[in-house]
Amino acid sequence: MIRMTARRPSLSPLLTRMRDRSPGLGGGLLDGVLAAGLGLGSFAALVMMLWVSSPYPDSGPGGALHVAAALWLLAHGADLVRADTLSGVPAPVGVTPLLLLALPVWLVHRAGRDAVYGGCGGGEEDAPLVAARTAWVGVVVGYLAVGVGAAVYAAGGVLRPSWVWTVVCLPVVAVGAAGAGVWTAYGRPRGPVDRVLLVLPRWVRRLAAGVEGRERMGVVVRAALAGVAALVGGGAMLVALSSVWHFGATRAAFLQLTEGWSGRFAVLLLCVALVPNAAMWAAAYAVGPGFVLGAGHAVGPWASDPAPLLPPFPLLAAVPEAGAAGPWNWAAGVVPVIAGVTMGVFVGQAGVRWSLGAAVGVVVSAGVMCGALAGVLGGMAGGPLGVAALGRFGPVGWQVAVAVAGWMVVLGVPVVWGVRGWLGRERRVDAGSASPSAVVSGAAVALASASAPSAAGAFEVGGGDVDFDFGGEPYDFERVEAAAGVEAGWYGEDAREVRWAALREAGEGSEEREGGGEGGGPESP
Repeated sequence: MIRMTARRPSLSPLLTRMRDRSPGLGGGLLDGVLAAGLGLGSFAALVMMLWVSSPYPDSGPGGALHVAAALWLLAHGADLVRADTLSGVPAPVGVTPLLLLALPVWLVHRAGRDAVYGGCGGGEEDAPLVAARTAWVGVVVGYLAVGVGAAVYAAGGVLRPSWVWTVVCLPVVAVGAAGAGVWTAYGRPRGPVDRVLLVLPRWVRRLAAGVEGRERMGVVVRAALAGVAALVGGGAMLVALSSVWHFGATRAAFLQLTEGWSGRFAVLLLCVALVPNAAMWAAAYAVGPGFVLGAGHAVGPWASDPAPLLPPFPLLAAVPEAGAAGPWNWAAGVVPVIAGVTMGVFVGQAGVRWSLGAAVGVVVSAGVMCGALAGVLGGMAGGPLGVAALGRFGPVGWQVAVAVAGWMVVLGVPVVWGVRGWLGRERRVDAGSASPSAVVSGAAVALASASAPSAAGAFEVGGGDVDFDFGGEPYDFERVEAAAGVEAGWYGEDAREVRWAALREAGEGSEEREGGGEGGGPESP
């Protein structure tokens, strides 16, 4: 009996591409749904735990789940509206605890990274990577699908999401965090960065042009992040010191809010989630603009207006008293000084091989970027807590941006000048032990020796003979620069001079060897 096997017809190219892409797209959708589900589940577990342990729950489990969904949306930056008020007027709640924002951002970032690896988590090196756009779209669509469902569900609770802010903030977090995750999975390529630079002003694009321009742009980003970190860290220190200074009022506010241990635990968690917000408030206070406690009530390092009647809250108890400020208030100015010096040191260490004008341009750009980042964080740290007098709490973003940029530039420029001068002096002292001619001739001998199939060179650096084995690598410039005592760097003036001199000496040595062979010397094979 002969078994007949029929060969199935091949799929069309379109169907083949769809079959190949569908696992990647489906995996991205699943990763996005899983990220949103983990975030919602975390908030639901926390709220349900507090609800179960509360001695006087105001609503059933459905109400607690509505609150959990609303808090999850608030963590993305979306404003909430409290409909159940004594006046009957809906009151907005727009202060987003910045620590809560870290959870959805991290989950979406991880989902985007895992979607590229096709669910392998990056553990299998031979596994093919999913296309970047396919993984990104899948994660965003899956995450937003769950987000829309959560927003519809939360709309039936006491805390209802503002649809305008939900439509804006939820996609921004999903698109940005998922894109960053996909970009990280692909090894942070330059292509997306270059496309972003196309929409920036021309002077920024000129700053990032070429290899050296990219290096400077990297220094700008790192220095700006270091300045922001110093500002936030200094603000957190001010909050801690002020809380200790006002310990009595802080303790009374904490005990006055609730009596049960579950309620106090909830207040403690809320205070911890608002610590980054308080740090940005303190940073805004230190740089000058300060913050507002309700409409028309500003708190700054020079003077503070009397605040309206505020509810007792531990972090609000640490706010400086109303009236004229004193030396202790002015001492907060040390925070932007530390931040400016930190940023200047970052730029100065990297810019020791640049001209002074280039280093100043980098520190000015870093200061502007630092101000922009601080302004965004300051604006996110505040928001409304009601209507009328409670319509605005926290720093004003644009004021913080201008003040921080001014501090960073004014302090960063002299610090860069001083750091460059000090490091340049150390380089001159180190290089003073060997004369320029000895350095150049030594590098030339080393490169000429490196041109041979296998050679070892000996030359004089710093008054002593140094043996160097090149291992048969011709024109090994890094070894030549290291042997000559010159700091490695393709665009450095000293390194460039050493390389050209070494090439000339190597060429002359090659001609002499060829001439010696023709004149009866030993013939080269």
